[in-house]
Amino acid sequence: MSTENKTFEKEGYQVEEGEVLQRSDSLVSSSGSEKIVADKHAVGVDLFQELLESELQTDDSEYAPIRRKIDRWLLPVLCITYMLQFLDKLSLNYASAYSLKEDLGLKGNDYSNIAAIFNVGYLVGSIPANWVIQKLPVAKYTGCALVVWAILLIAHVGAKNYADMMALRFLLGLMEASISPSNMMMCSMFYNKQEQPFRMCTFLSMNGVATMVGALLAYGLGHATSSSLKPWKLIFLVIGLINFVWGFIFLYVAPDSPATARFLSHEERLKVVDRVSKNQMGIKDTKLKYYQAKEAFLDLNSWILALIGLGCGVVNGGTSNFISSLIKGFGFSGLNATLLQLPTGAIELVCVFAAGVLALFSKKNIRTILLFVLCIPTLAGLIGIHLIPLEHKWALVGCCWLLYIIGGPVIMCWVLMNVTIAGSSKISTAKIMWFLMYTAGNIIGSKIFYANEAPKYITGMKGLIASYGGMMFLSIVYFGLMYYRNRSRDREYGELDEEKEKEGIINGFKDYTDFENKFFRYSY
Repeated sequence: MSTENKTFEKEGYQVEEGEVLQRSDSLVSSSGSEKIVADKHAVGVDLFQELLESELQTDDSEYAPIRRKIDRWLLPVLCITYMLQFLDKLSLNYASAYSLKEDLGLKGNDYSNIAAIFNVGYLVGSIPANWVIQKLPVAKYTGCALVVWAILLIAHVGAKNYADMMALRFLLGLMEASISPSNMMMCSMFYNKQEQPFRMCTFLSMNGVATMVGALLAYGLGHATSSSLKPWKLIFLVIGLINFVWGFIFLYVAPDSPATARFLSHEERLKVVDRVSKNQMGIKDTKLKYYQAKEAFLDLNSWILALIGLGCGVVNGGTSNFISSLIKGFGFSGLNATLLQLPTGAIELVCVFAAGVLALFSKKNIRTILLFVLCIPTLAGLIGIHLIPLEHKWALVGCCWLLYIIGGPVIMCWVLMNVTIAGSSKISTAKIMWFLMYTAGNIIGSKIFYANEAPKYITGMKGLIASYGGMMFLSIVYFGLMYYRNRSRDREYGELDEEKEKEGIINGFKDYTDFENKFFRYSY
């Protein structure tokens, strides 16, 4: 039995000469003389069985109207949700440009502790969140989380001191931990491997829109001096109310899966399941399988992506919480520091969206290459902030504008997880590993910016530069690993043909992992 096909003592399986024959929790159907086994916990299994019996065929031109319909319905939902999530994260940064620190009596590193505690909540919430969205209807759970999260954001208005803010930021991080994994899951259920990068880059590029919207909103609210609420409180109130309304809209419009999407007809659902099944990962399996969690922990693939996530987190934790402080330190007022973040959002929007377009139209494996290339501009910006003298304040601001391109490496990690890890519980575990490391990185990133090192924050800049260097090195290692695995499988099992690909698709609906499914090939 080869290492990749090793089954790690699977429960409910019959194993003969290293091959999985059937599982006790499976549904069995016959089409002619061919016996098909599919996991009864698989979402959309009834549609898949119908597909196998009907031999439905749909070419790309026939499928295009369905893809456009999904884009019109689902993509705006993902984009708005992600934009509001990032706007929430930036709310503390914008509030810090005004009198938040003075009104709450923050001293020394109190602000960095408040920034860090959000990520502690996110860290704690990441483990249950990824398992829960696998087990429960993903859209309904996420919509409820959005409503609770909005209420917590509004509650920031009532914060009186350091302790209040610490408690609220922790709870906010706890609730927000499910948003990114749920967006990833919803995208993977409706799009195939070739379609996913563009859609995921599109919704993550909304970080740039959030930065611009937030900067304008915070700038405008900063002029509301006649209000009974301070500008920083108005920022939390307005953003919280927007999220509260959106939470209920999300519950109404967001689909749990292609099998229940009311905007699709029955035939269209069949065609979506047919197309997505070619990922060889099924749609989603609701049963938690511990052998798959073990396999994720033993897979070098998971650890490389998680370590890249750690680097992304360090950069994000530093930049998202301290960019206002950086720009103010270069000699700008609080209002201008907020307004000067507008170009940051525009640059992120363009760069991340462009990466998605390149991935969409390229038939080759360039996702890891894009991850590497997207690290270069921000690394250059960090080196510039570290080296350029303070008297060149506009050059320093220009370097700051490059910092939010961190969204590019983040989304490429998510894309790679969706297309190189198979098995619902395995990918859930890999996401837990990634988000734990990412969140730990955010905590580190927010803690290495010491108040007594303002405005250059030497330690923080060195930490961010080292993180980017590590991410770029790991992306090279990852490319080599995926290339080696594909070549090894081609040598051992032969190159894929139509028959082998069909068997791989069926294995996907059996919820086989990428190690179990010998016909699985990595898209990197």
